[in-house]
Parts: sequence; structure tokens; C-alpha cells
Amino acid sequence: MDRQRRTTILPERVTNHHGTTNYSTSKAESLNTASTDMNAIPATTHPHRATLIAVLAILLALVATTSRADCMVHSGPRTAALVELYTSEGCSSCPPADRRLGTLVEALSADAEIVPLALHVSYWDELGWQDIYAQPAFDQRQQWLVQANQQRTVYTPQFFIAGRELRTWHQDLDEAVRAVNARPAAAHINIEAKPAGDSHLALDVVVAEVQTRATAVLYLAITENGLQSSVKRGENGGTTLTHEHVVHTWIGPLALPPAAHTEHRTLPLAKHWQRANLKVTAIVQDLKTGRVLQALRAQHCAAS
Repeated sequence: MDRQRRTTILPERVTNHHGTTNYSTSKAESLNTASTDMNAIPATTHPHRATLIAVLAILLALVATTSRADCMVHSGPRTAALVELYTSEGCSSCPPADRRLGTLVEALSADAEIVPLALHVSYWDELGWQDIYAQPAFDQRQQWLVQANQQRTVYTPQFFIAGRELRTWHQDLDEAVRAVNARPAAAHINIEAKPAGDSHLALDVVVAEVQTRATAVLYLAITENGLQSSVKRGENGGTTLTHEHVVHTWIGPLALPPAAHTEHRTLPLAKHWQRANLKVTAIVQDLKTGRVLQALRAQHCAAS
């Protein structure tokens, strides 16, 4: 399905399924480290019990460190491949692309750096099935990327790798990711995130060393894995679709000042979002050319 659209650059916004909201907050405090109260452990001289206690203490420390590290991440010297899929539950040719995006991380080598996003467009909603994950903001971003690639047509499924359209994704997606990873990063990103109560996520994103700062902007997103929909009507009527990397919240474009910048946000989390399946993404992109300078994601940040 081919559709021609005008290009619209969005103002700064926070978009989710509960409307559009902006939040700001002071810098998040360092994540708390889980600790073991060794005074609460009964004293013992049994060698096996002492060994077991020591092993358990080490495992607890490792679990706490891993959890904290997942939510305090920084980008590396290579450019991570931002893989954007524009898709819809109403599109019969989209499920194969959805599956490809969902298995891409596992299919690539362990050292591949990839940030996948599934952005559900809303222009299919008028053709028999309303996609609950669709947002008009994604329609507008797709239109902008098409124009940045000097093309005219928006369609689904449509892949963009680091801001560049990839029509031959069936056979060339893996190689396109490797090509992006081979480029030195043109920006540096740090993400620090932690739960703020039961219904919000405190987020600090630091952006530095941006090569094209005059035209560079920041985008933030929250995604969720492991989603399913039972489609009743439209081209996929009667089927159950599985979705990965679905974008719920989209913020940006946010202008970047000349110096290094820290973006503070407190983002709302819907009750039905599975906290363990949420990921936070930060993207630095050239607003003039569409080129992605760097991308980064952090996982398990919303799980308490």
C-alpha cells in the first residue's frame, strides 16, 4: 500500500496512549544498591554453611549490580544501528516484517549494536481495523524520513536503518546493521533511569560530543516487548499477532544546546504495561538530513 503524505516536523512532545503530556524533573538520584544484612545471618562454624552464605552474598551483589547496570548505560565508540519499522495491524504484508524485527537482535552476532523500534501508523485504521498501538505522531515521522531520503511514498512495512530507507530488508537487513556499526559514533549518550513510584519512570539522558550540534536533536522513547493482539477485522482478521519493540511513548524533537546537555524527564507508565518488558531509548539525529548520529537503549529500568 502506497500513500503520499505531507511532511510535518513535530514540536517537542510526549506522546502515549493516554494523550500528550510533558513532564520535567530534577536530576535522578543514583540507583540504590541492594544489600544483604550480614548481621541478620546466624553465626555458624559449619564450613559448608559458611561457604553457602558467602556464595549467596556474592550472587545477591551480582544481581543488584546487573540490575543497576542495565539502567545506567552509555554508548560506545561505534554507531548503534537504529532500526525503525513502520507497520500496522491492518496491513497483511506487515506480520513477516514484525517477526523479522522481533528476532533481529537474536539473529545478529553478539557484538552487534542495534536499537529496534516498531512504530505503528494510524492511516490504516480507516480500512477495517483500529490498531491500538498506532499514533499519528508516527505517521508524521515516517513522512519526514521519506522526505529526508528524497522519496515521495510512505508505505507499510517500511524499514529505516539509521535514518536511511531499506527497501531490500528481506535480504540486506543484517548487512545494513553491520555497515552502520562500522561507522564511528558522531555523538555520545548516557542513560540513567529508575522507577519513580508505581506509575512513573525517572530518566536522565546526557548527550555530548555531537558532531553536527547545530542541526542535531534528541528523541526519547519507551518500548514494550511481548505484546499480542487478536485482530477481528481487516486484512489480518481472525489472526493473533505478536509484537516486539512497540513504541508507547515518543518525545521529541528536543533541541540540543551547544555544550553537553542533560535531559531530565519523569515519564508516566500505564498500568497495563509490563514493567519487566519495557525499554528506554535515546536517539540523537540530524534534523536536516535524517542521519542518526547515535542511539542507545536501556532495559529493565521500570521494574522495581
